[in-house]
Amino acid sequence: MLARTMVAAAWLAAAAAAAAPAAAQPAESRPIAGTRLDLVATGEVTRIPDIVVVHAGISTQAPSASEAIRANGASMERLRDALRRAGIAPRDVQTSSVNLNAEMRHAPDGTPIFAGYRASHRLSIRFRDAANAGRILDTLVAAGANEIDGPRFEIAEAEAARDEARTRALAVARARADLYARTLGMRVARLLAVSETAPGGPIGSARGFGESRAAASNIVLGEEALGVTLSVSFELE
Repeated sequence: MLARTMVAAAWLAAAAAAAAPAAAQPAESRPIAGTRLDLVATGEVTRIPDIVVVHAGISTQAPSASEAIRANGASMERLRDALRRAGIAPRDVQTSSVNLNAEMRHAPDGTPIFAGYRASHRLSIRFRDAANAGRILDTLVAAGANEIDGPRFEIAEAEAARDEARTRALAVARARADLYARTLGMRVARLLAVSETAPGGPIGSARGFGESRAAASNIVLGEEALGVTLSVSFELE
């Protein structure tokens, strides 16, 4: 009985092994027979920015904290109304900071004197019509904004621009590999590996001051350069 049980178990194990897919075996990469060439190549494209981001707000002073907050809130509501009338969508307006601080002044002898409270509220505002950024900045000032920082420029289709930069980087890498191969009396046999550094923001700006200029406050858009850097390995033979 024991012998029959062992035979049956062995038969089942063999059947299971036969049923296992052949693809389960790990594939072995082809070894390098020639010379490995490691390169770093960068591709770059430029675009005129089509999004402008600024930080703007209002700072209000009053004798008490509650008065400063109320006055600031009313002023900020007028500012938001002005942005809506200027065509800025609610999704493009976001509070970036709210502050309340005691104000002090100094007497002639240097003694600090309490002078009330200052409340401030700042917004991050995205202008998707970059050509009208200057006009919108004038709107902010007219609506009472007394704190404005920026601008920061963005590109709406930045990833599509980076794809173009990737193509250029690969072309640069291949051309450089061909140069090395010709110089060494060899040829490029195959591509071994490609890796990309972490994408970042624009790598340059404020170039080309020609016609890329917003009206009113004369915001100069210039150009933004976006780049992609690749590490590429080839086999030469």
